[in-house]
Amino acid sequence: MARGKRGTGSKAAVWVILILLIIGLAGFGATNFGGTVNAIGTVGDREIGVQRYARSLQEQMQAFSAQIGTNLTLAQAQAFGIDRAVLQQLVSTAALENEATQLGLSAGDEQVRSQILSIPAFQLADGSFNRESYRFALQGAGLNEREFEENLRAEIARTLLQGAVAGGIVPPAIYTDTLLNYIGERRNFAWAALNADALETPIPEPTDADLQAYFDANEADFMLPETREITYVWLTPDMIVDTVDIDEEALRQLYEDRIDEFVKPERRLVERLILGEAAGNARERLDSGEITFEGLVAERLLSLADIDMGDVTEDELDEAGPEVFAATEPGIVGPIETDIGPVMFRINAILAAQETTFEQARPDLVEEFAMDRARRIVADQISNIDDLLAGGATLEEIADETTMRLGQIDYFEGADNDIAAYDGFRSAAETTEQGDFPEVLELGDGSIFALRVDQVIAPRLQPFDEARETVADSWRAAQTAQALADQASLLADALKSGEDPATLNLALTAETDITRERTIGGTPPEFLEAVFQMTEGEVRVITGDAAAYLVRLDSIAPPDPENEDTASTRERLSELTAQTLGADILQAYSNAVQAKAGISLNQAAINAVHTQFP
Repeated sequence: MARGKRGTGSKAAVWVILILLIIGLAGFGATNFGGTVNAIGTVGDREIGVQRYARSLQEQMQAFSAQIGTNLTLAQAQAFGIDRAVLQQLVSTAALENEATQLGLSAGDEQVRSQILSIPAFQLADGSFNRESYRFALQGAGLNEREFEENLRAEIARTLLQGAVAGGIVPPAIYTDTLLNYIGERRNFAWAALNADALETPIPEPTDADLQAYFDANEADFMLPETREITYVWLTPDMIVDTVDIDEEALRQLYEDRIDEFVKPERRLVERLILGEAAGNARERLDSGEITFEGLVAERLLSLADIDMGDVTEDELDEAGPEVFAATEPGIVGPIETDIGPVMFRINAILAAQETTFEQARPDLVEEFAMDRARRIVADQISNIDDLLAGGATLEEIADETTMRLGQIDYFEGADNDIAAYDGFRSAAETTEQGDFPEVLELGDGSIFALRVDQVIAPRLQPFDEARETVADSWRAAQTAQALADQASLLADALKSGEDPATLNLALTAETDITRERTIGGTPPEFLEAVFQMTEGEVRVITGDAAAYLVRLDSIAPPDPENEDTASTRERLSELTAQTLGADILQAYSNAVQAKAGISLNQAAINAVHTQFP
């Protein structure tokens, strides 16, 4: 069984390698970086090719760019350490490939051929291998067939070595059981919540002396943050949108430019199955009930997601369009002869044609047109306002001479009112210093602003008179929490002595088979954590916001052996532990073979690769 799993893992790993390699083929093209240097370094006898490093670096930069939503430059990638991570990964890979060679591990020609034939990028629509696609893809990556096949052979051998080193790890049963017992341990307990309504004696109103004493003892709670007194001018498209003249001709042109949004032909949700040689009796088998459409898809080694075309128009189906659109209800159409061979379609839904007239669309078009025009009007003012500021105009004068509006804000970290709701303003407010020259800055919605820091007030203690209401609220909350904790402690002592909860006018809620992964409604997050710190028979008071919780732990039980989740959790823990141990062992092994083989890097070649990046 273990060997079977390891084989599956190795096969999956090879597929991952192949997919990454094909992605890399679309990367740098045939650039050779000049000169005769073909490698950026060696590990033992295994070279790390220039193209291999370039492709790997580009893939990682593209992946990171997709995460952050903007294209990454090489300088930024180096700041994030991406180049070093790529180089370390390639060194580790080359070390394992070198070790596989030293051990005599190699993939046979038939295995390499089988892997190449199974790569989708090298196949025609019917799944057959296409040598021209193979040759073209390799040319685009600056590789020839021999180089690619040698790399693939090395990848397969390395995967075999990695599987042998990291596969088949069986964690000790006691380790898995310990984790399982921690996760699946069950507890039965009873609890009650005490809030302000449960207090036997209401909290009295505080005296001035009480508040002053609380204020003096908790000054840190009443500190005001650093505050920046800021004067600003700003202009948003919303401020002038009502003044924009609507050009009727431009409005109709906007409608025509976006006619596809307003006039939609009939569309159909379809799936397209290319039948190939199986076209002969496919319809007969389908009509007789011998096979379903899903069965035909499975016979082609495809999934429904692979054949889903989404919603299409008649024109988008080319020669198959008339027959598919002649159907009056969902169902299966075909086989139909097309330029890609016999095809069968399944119609899942018919979407009627839709038309929104100009008059119907006009309100939305007016709003969009006016807002777009307002944004341009705002943007057109930037140059003039910059000139005024450069000429020494104050923000107050700017507001008098232009349509910008003057405002003032006491800004502190966390403020989000009015203009401070914009990230761009907050960033400028926090980085601009007193005396800095005002400049026009843009906001994400097309607004513009300029600001001046008039004064920076250091953090300081809020005057007692100004904080009085807040101090009173905090004092009441503290007094309530303490009173509830004291009352709950008395009840806890009574429960410990054996008194019946009913005689204490205490309604306990019973909870059974509660594990650490559960949540108890009406309790704070730390409640259950405290319950699992208790010993059997213990009664404890757990304090929370404006409440106290009385808990009696009745029993502790191990994970339920009859529960299906217990077995699946054990299996997941065992697999996760095996993967973690396997990864650690592989890393240690990789470090060892690197040290044994020796690493030599050509920094000049690495720098040459870097010069090809923006």
